[in-house]
Amino acid sequence: NIGGLSDDIGGLPACGCAPEWMSEKAIAIGQYFVASGAPVLFGVGFPVTGSGMSNLLFKEYCDEYNACWAVEPDPIKQAEILVKWIDAARERLGIKERPPRVLYDMAMRRELKF
Repeated sequence: NIGGLSDDIGGLPACGCAPEWMSEKAIAIGQYFVASGAPVLFGVGFPVTGSGMSNLLFKEYCDEYNACWAVEPDPIKQAEILVKWIDAARERLGIKERPPRVLYDMAMRRELKF
């Protein structure tokens, strides 16, 4: 879209995070995020870790949905991963660096075209 950030949710600088296990619903909501294209970080042991589903959830979904699950129990590393994901998406969109702020005087305002 003209002026938009992305064609789909997966292109936005956003991600999901469930640092603590609250209920099974957290997995369902997280899977909705992943299927929509937003990566999700889970803070405690994932229920299918070590099973045949692990490769699908943690690697193959990245190819299909451009998003997948990650598990990291350390809160500091969680924050680093989330910031890395958001920064990477901002880089892809070309919005990582903020443009310089300009204080417009009246003459500059009159020249603006909308």
